[in-house]
Amino acid sequence: MIRTIQEAALKMASLSIYKGILKRTVPQAFYRLLQAGSRCAASCEDSNRIEFLEAWGCFFAELCQRGESENFSRSLTQTALFDENAFSLAAAGTVSEIPPTMKKAVERDLAIILELAQLTPSFLLTESRMDKFSLSLPEWGTGKPVELFQAEPESCFRSLWEYYRCSGCGMYARYRAFIWRDKKILPVAHPDPQRLCELKGYEVPRGMAVDNTVAFLKGLPANNCLLYGDRGTGKSSTVKALLNEFYTQGLRMIEMPKEYLMDFPYLVDQIAGLPMKFIIFIDDLSFSQQDSTYAALKSVLQGGLAAKPQNALIYATSNRRHLLRENFSDRNGDDLHRNDTIQESLSLADRFGLAINFMLPDKARFLELVAQLAEQKGIEEHLPELELGAEQWAMVHGGRSPRAAQQYISFAEAAIRQNKPLR
Repeated sequence: MIRTIQEAALKMASLSIYKGILKRTVPQAFYRLLQAGSRCAASCEDSNRIEFLEAWGCFFAELCQRGESENFSRSLTQTALFDENAFSLAAAGTVSEIPPTMKKAVERDLAIILELAQLTPSFLLTESRMDKFSLSLPEWGTGKPVELFQAEPESCFRSLWEYYRCSGCGMYARYRAFIWRDKKILPVAHPDPQRLCELKGYEVPRGMAVDNTVAFLKGLPANNCLLYGDRGTGKSSTVKALLNEFYTQGLRMIEMPKEYLMDFPYLVDQIAGLPMKFIIFIDDLSFSQQDSTYAALKSVLQGGLAAKPQNALIYATSNRRHLLRENFSDRNGDDLHRNDTIQESLSLADRFGLAINFMLPDKARFLELVAQLAEQKGIEEHLPELELGAEQWAMVHGGRSPRAAQQYISFAEAAIRQNKPLR
């Protein structure tokens, strides 16, 4: 039980395993407030009071910015839930137990965090000797800690162990999708919500991707995957849907733009030691003859020193089966070893162990997709009119494809819901 604001500041400073939370915005602002309050309690000089009031305002603003002004306790304990430290990494990995000394330190930290999360604004004002000033400061609600913290330290320890085991740790517990930029893995706060059940048609090729991903998650042999074929057939949507389907089983996805393929060794260094499984997603992949990243990807897929780690696969999408743009002049030029050149252009695609083809549907299959989407949206009673409109839509919008079907049904649904005619 914390009795003074000085004790609260000292306990927060003494965190060991979970010391990383002091770098997070809300705990950092709260720690600064405790320090300022300690100085006020020791000497209520004007400079100390001003420092305290500034810290109070900054802390309250941070809570409001995160929508936690009514639940400080949840905000503080949640930062511990997503902290990456020796304990969370061990629990998320293959370690079956940790040393008793570490376990004791973890339980101590958890107890301190829970005590800090229960401190009220009135306690801080009284203990800092600022309650005698009629300042009418804004006050936050204490609220309740996250559910995993609503127990004794021993039970909390076991609950967190299971949580990290299932969900991973650090930012990989909080987020499922990431993007590689400026030699850093950055989280995507709002990833595409596409689900497999929402994708219609292409059950066979999509099933191949699903089976490969399931094998990967089970620790069985799995292949890098190239999804290629006509535009608008759902290649990228399939990959995104795989993440949403399997992220609860430890799958994470990092999108790597093609222009950053030279950075692959840096990406490998950052994920190789992590316990989660990663799909490195390269969208809309194709190369010109002079593209320097072509050789980089070849090295990554097979043969380079900086090979992909065991916990990662590469899933790429492309409109080209052989990835490298090739002209007739390339085949009929003055190259003395023309066959070698052709083989070089084909070798990259061959290094994907699994190549899955997505082709444009014929008219019957296209209309079947329209019917399935109409049923999904609850407008199937308009199907005869929808089929006619879908054909006209496809003629204007680049041909029959799942993308065209989806776009038309969105247009048609909006018109039907507003009692407007379909055109």
